[in-house]
Amino acid sequence: MGISKIQRMKCGKGLTLIELLIVILIVGVLAAIAIPMYSNYMIRARRADAKTALEQLRAAQEMRRAETGSYSTDLAALRTTWGGPATPIGDYNITMVATTATFTGTATAFTSRQSEDTADPLTINELGVKTPAAKWAK
Repeated sequence: MGISKIQRMKCGKGLTLIELLIVILIVGVLAAIAIPMYSNYMIRARRADAKTALEQLRAAQEMRRAETGSYSTDLAALRTTWGGPATPIGDYNITMVATTATFTGTATAFTSRQSEDTADPLTINELGVKTPAAKWAK
């Protein structure tokens, strides 16, 4: 009788502790790979929104210059007249410093999710120069 009881215990259904630990290890490795990739993807997506807003600002300024011969110095008026970017855009504040002959649009991050863009904001000017170039290239 003792042998049949042992055989029944061995044929029992379920997971052993070793199998459970292996599954937990595999899930942990997959999470360790996926979470940083997802975070980087979200940073790039939010930054893309800011880049688009700055490109729209530049396009609106160029339309204004083509029509009047000078750039607008008022971001709010530019936005309502030509449909330029609203501020803020996602995690970024869009600002502009302009004269009638030049302008610089800036997207500065205001949330911790985009902390690397707080100290080094994205900018674009009337010549289309985009800084920092490394962030615009990504």
